[in-house]
Amino acid sequence: MSDDPRRIASLLSANPFFAGFAQGTLDRIAAICRQQHLAAREVLFLKGDPSNGLYAIRRGLIRIGTTDDLGQQLTMNVLGGGDVFGEIALLDGRFRTADAVALEDTDMFFLPRRDFLHLLSSEPAIALHVIELLCGRLRDAIDRMEESAFLPAETRLARRILMLAVDYGMVVRASQEELASLAGVTRETVNRQLQRWKRAGVLVLGRKRLEIHDIDDFRRLTGIATLGPRTR
Repeated sequence: MSDDPRRIASLLSANPFFAGFAQGTLDRIAAICRQQHLAAREVLFLKGDPSNGLYAIRRGLIRIGTTDDLGQQLTMNVLGGGDVFGEIALLDGRFRTADAVALEDTDMFFLPRRDFLHLLSSEPAIALHVIELLCGRLRDAIDRMEESAFLPAETRLARRILMLAVDYGMVVRASQEELASLAGVTRETVNRQLQRWKRAGVLVLGRKRLEIHDIDDFRRLTGIATLGPRTR
């Protein structure tokens, strides 16, 4: 992939995180930005790795999660085109807080930590944008805590599936284990509920994926009228 700054600036302008910046700011970001490709199932970094920069997904899917000593995986998030990640370790300079693994072929922008921190000190608009991103992550975490405390398992699962569908399309590429982690339920609960929705005719199941026939029908069946905007 070409690292020509003019081309990168054009590509960055289509990313929701960077789209609102003035052209001069985009040009400065593009000057330090590199493009990176991951093959499906390729590891980008692991929990505990040193921070080296910020990532913005152009296209593809990245799983954010952890693995315990017994090999059990916890999926914290699934990120796709337009999403930015790695901001915590970028700012505090400490180790990565989770693993990042490509679920499919993925193209990203990479901003080296030292260069990006220098930009933050001279570009208040970028610093404010990063603060807004962190605040959004905190709000999302609070929302998930409330969901776990007050919503039944079926509703939590439906909300996670809907969020993925709204963000990345009607074909949701996630395993039942990953959906279980995202919704805070067991894999058995996910399998049982997906089979019910399949019998109701609102979705089709495949290997590590599902496809929603009609998102409005799925909303009506699950009783979820609307979802608030997700942090990107």
